[in-house]
Amino acid sequence: MSDQYAQRTPRSLIVTFYGAYGRGAGDGPGEAPGPVPVAALIRLLGVLGVDPPSVRSAVSRLKRRGLLVPARTEAGAAAYGLSEAAHQLLDDGDRRIYGRPEPGPSDGWVLAVFSVPEQERHKRHLLRSRLARLGFGTAAPGVWIAPSHLYDETRHTLDRLHLSAYVDLFTGAHAGFEPTADAVARWWDLDAIAARHRAFLDDHEPVLRHWSSRRPVPPEAAYRDYLLALDAWRRLPYADPGLPSPLLPEDWPGGRAADVFGRLHAELRAPGRQFVQAAVNGGRTVATA
Repeated sequence: MSDQYAQRTPRSLIVTFYGAYGRGAGDGPGEAPGPVPVAALIRLLGVLGVDPPSVRSAVSRLKRRGLLVPARTEAGAAAYGLSEAAHQLLDDGDRRIYGRPEPGPSDGWVLAVFSVPEQERHKRHLLRSRLARLGFGTAAPGVWIAPSHLYDETRHTLDRLHLSAYVDLFTGAHAGFEPTADAVARWWDLDAIAARHRAFLDDHEPVLRHWSSRRPVPPEAAYRDYLLALDAWRRLPYADPGLPSPLLPEDWPGGRAADVFGRLHAELRAPGRQFVQAAVNGGRTVATA
């Protein structure tokens, strides 16, 4: 999943839902059985406080953007599934959201160097905004930098948006002259990233404390709290692209935030899936492992 939509909007919550439960793969992060009926989407988003007209409007916008495609369930009901492009987008996001890397200082960097003709300056804006959303920092005008583990995702994104003709990608090491930790503090706004981690902790650490002492776990409440946590968390691995720990301040809150999300994911996702499967199957609860 990608940091592509504003947090907690109907559109964002639908993308978050499909990333967590709506891929129809039968395994992995998304396990809803095939295309999701419109009526089920309305019920599932209603739990999160989204009214039916807002669901329909958001689905229409995602359909126009080529992320959702119309389909039919086996019973013939109107439904929506993910396009190929959406699957790639979510697969790229999984590597960040569910599997935070721990790069070392010697793992290197990927540089994106771009030049866009003046008559196509709208693509220059798109390119800058997309690199920022991928988590790139700015090393110099027209030169953007990120940890090397983002190379594949960067290639996929630039190809998907037809921007690769304007960009050269390089990989390598930082060879000076200033210490790399000082350069990292110049390339990224670390204070702003840390503030986002702390805001996530303020909102979701109390939720984790609540669930840590509650048994059994009600599926509907688990689904609600998990979707809201995931919708907030999935942006952070893009704002903070997984910089090496030795290059970050000693009190960096990113590890704690990742731990809180990981524990919420382990605690709530499976019972939340029971609620999703019941909604998709017209209220019939489906047994899960």
